[in-house]
Amino acid sequence: MRAITVVPGKQGSVACTDMPEPPAEDGPVLVQTQAIGVCGTDLEIINGEYGSAPPGQDRLIIGHESLGRVVEAAPGTGFTAGDLVVGIVRRRDPVPCPACAAGHWDMCVNGRYTERGIKDRHGYASERYRIHPEYLVTVDPGLGKLGVLLEPATVVAKAWDHIERIGHRAAWAPQTVLVTGAGPIGLLAALLSVQRGYQTYVLDRVTEGRKPAMVQRLGATYVQSGDFGEAGKADIIIECTGYVQMLLEVGAQHVRYRITCLTGVSAAGSEATVDPGRLNRNMVLQNSVIFGSVNANRHHYEMAANPATSRPSWTSPTPSPPSTISSAGEPNGQGLESPEVTAPSSTRATTWPLTSSVRSGSISMAPMKKHTAPIRVWLSARAALCTWPVTGLM
Repeated sequence: MRAITVVPGKQGSVACTDMPEPPAEDGPVLVQTQAIGVCGTDLEIINGEYGSAPPGQDRLIIGHESLGRVVEAAPGTGFTAGDLVVGIVRRRDPVPCPACAAGHWDMCVNGRYTERGIKDRHGYASERYRIHPEYLVTVDPGLGKLGVLLEPATVVAKAWDHIERIGHRAAWAPQTVLVTGAGPIGLLAALLSVQRGYQTYVLDRVTEGRKPAMVQRLGATYVQSGDFGEAGKADIIIECTGYVQMLLEVGAQHVRYRITCLTGVSAAGSEATVDPGRLNRNMVLQNSVIFGSVNANRHHYEMAANPATSRPSWTSPTPSPPSTISSAGEPNGQGLESPEVTAPSSTRATTWPLTSSVRSGSISMAPMKKHTAPIRVWLSARAALCTWPVTGLM
C-alpha cells in the first residue's frame, strides 16, 4: 500500500512509498484513510528535527491527525463497516507507569509511551491501517470530512478538562475567557469556551481578514494586540501561540484566582522581559495557577467528539453576542497561520467550514465522489506528495 513516510532525523527524506499491509497484530479493526491533517509536529518530523521509526525499521509513516472509515471489524469490537472514525495518537507505555495504568497515557511519567506517526509507531498517512478498538473513536457522520479536526480539538478539550479540575479546588464562578492566538488551536479553544457559555475574547495581531471574521462567527469577541481592555481581566486564559511576552503582558492584570493554561510551545532560545517578583506576587497573592497541557487520552477524544455532553453543569449554553474591539493592532499578513481545507486548483474550489468556520491542518483533496476518488495530501508549499485511490468516500 502507499504511504507518506520519512527517515526520522533526515531532512528531505519525505516521500510517498510502498509499505507492507498493516499486520494483524496492529488490531482487529481495518480502517481506510479518508483525510490526514498536517500540523507543526509533522513539519518538524519532515524537517528531521523529531520523530522515531518503529524498532527495526528505517522509515516512519507519518500522520497523527486522521479521519477514516471502517472497512472490517471483528465481532465484539463495537465497530461496524462504514463507521466514520478517528484514531487516538498515544499508546500507554509497556511497564506501565501509574498514569498509563489508569488510562491517562497523556500524562506518562517514564516517557516510554509510543505515538502513531511520531514516536516508535507508524501513523495514519497510509491507504489503510489496523487498530485496536480502545484506541478508536466514532465520529458523528454529520461532520463528514471535518471529522479530521477531532485530534486538534482533543488538545483543547484536555486543556478545558484540567482547567475545570483545577477550578474546583474551591468555589469557582468564572465568567470571562481570553484565548491568545487565532490559529486553529486558538479557534477550537474559543469554540469550546463559547459552548460553555463564557464571555470569550480571542487575541491576535492581525487587524483584518478571516481571523476576526471567524472569531465573530464563533460568537466570540476579537481583540487586536496592543490594548487588552476587558479581555485583560479574564478569569481564564488559554495561551495558544507560544509567545511568552504576550502572556506576561496579560498577566500584569491583578486577577484573583486566574487559571492560565499554556498550549503553545515556545521556540528554544527566545527572549522575553520578565519581572519575576511581580509574577510571584500575582501567583501567590491572587491564588492563581499557570500550567501546561499537551496530548490527550481517550476521555478527551470523547469530550471533543461530544462537546454538548461535556459542558459543565454550571454554565449556560447561550453564547455571548460577537463583537470586535478596536485597538492599535500590528500590520496584517504575518499573524499566526490558520491553513485551509481546500480543493486542488485543478478542480472547482471548495471549502468546508466547521460550525465555527475553524479549519486545521494543511489538507487538499479532490471533491468527494460516491465510490472512488483520489485523495491527495499536500505538505509545505502544497506540492503533491502522494496520491492513492480511496473507495467509499462520503
